[in-house]
Amino acid sequence: MSEATERPAPDADAWADACAEDLAAEQERRRAQYGPEPGSAAEELRKLLGAVSDKFAGLFDGPSGLSGMAAQGAVQQLISQAKAAVEPVIERNPEVFDHLAAAGGELLAAYRSAVEGHERRWTSDADRTGTGRERTGREGDEGPGPTEHIDLD
Repeated sequence: MSEATERPAPDADAWADACAEDLAAEQERRRAQYGPEPGSAAEELRKLLGAVSDKFAGLFDGPSGLSGMAAQGAVQQLISQAKAAVEPVIERNPEVFDHLAAAGGELLAAYRSAVEGHERRWTSDADRTGTGRERTGREGDEGPGPTEHIDLD
């Protein structure tokens, strides 16, 4: 074959390179749209402590700030103590906060599931029994669920 009709050998990694470029472009677009991805739970806790301390420090600045050196000193001491208590824990066990965040998410999912299950049961009971008037036979009963007469004597 002549050189004019020969085609270059296809790049075996061309598809992988194109996918990687597309993924990088999509990640950059999302970062531009939504901001940077959150870090680990330990990093987020550090950011929270910094933001809270900055916010409290801002309360005491300017003419509209809270007055009183004692109040300012007490708040600054409280913030310093909180940071001093949390920082060593974050340094020793940063993965603990990731596990705690995951556990919190699991607890929230379990709670939602339980509530949705109860809501389904309550709505299906109300549909099955009606408004309660048919079940109790009393005219004034407007409640959505079954009622029971309790003798207090």
